[in-house]
Amino acid sequence: MSRKFFSVAIDGPSGAGKSTIARHVARALGFLYVDTGALYRALALLARRRGVAVTDEAGVAALFPEADIRLTYEGGVLGVFLGGEDVTEAIRAHEISQAASDISGLPAVRAFLLDAQRAFARAQDVIMDGRDIGTVVLPGADIKIFLTAAPEERARRRFLELEARGTPVDYKTVLADIIRRDENDARRALAPLQPADGAIWVDTTGNAWEESMQIILDLVKGKLAPCSTDSHMGL
Repeated sequence: MSRKFFSVAIDGPSGAGKSTIARHVARALGFLYVDTGALYRALALLARRRGVAVTDEAGVAALFPEADIRLTYEGGVLGVFLGGEDVTEAIRAHEISQAASDISGLPAVRAFLLDAQRAFARAQDVIMDGRDIGTVVLPGADIKIFLTAAPEERARRRFLELEARGTPVDYKTVLADIIRRDENDARRALAPLQPADGAIWVDTTGNAWEESMQIILDLVKGKLAPCSTDSHMGL
């Protein structure tokens, strides 16, 4: 008899630590981590390379046939490939972050990527993070978490991340972009950023990522452990 696969949805604004935390929690539990933001970033990168405005829905939709986006996981490390090219680092560029926010507001784009995201959850236990995982992509997720932090805290983290990658950006510029992305994500007509029904709200302001990761890990274990064997959950 086949068992039910478990799904964990983590939503929240940019810079809240969703990807880092979700990746480590997935590794601890033996779940597949699905970085949905990487899908939007890869499509945004393709649009920029083709000279298509990320707000041009028809233009972006015309790129779908060549949008061969693939995620790989080796040794717990996410790899993102676009048309066979490893773009794992390229999609993390500052300008791609904003472009991904803009392109994710296009209905055609969300519809194009929706089935791909849901397919992961039908095939294995997953932890998926993004902006609308609990509200749209996986509304039936076993546990839904809304991860957030103060804009200034999120901007500080992003600033340090970019600095560490050798692409420093002025802190005020990063903060302005964070605030703009928050407004874009919250006000868009399609799948706006908001906590899903029944979501657990977790504020990571002032936390080291390890602290936040442990909070999420404990929440997930508490929800899933009663429904699973110790060996399955890695306890």
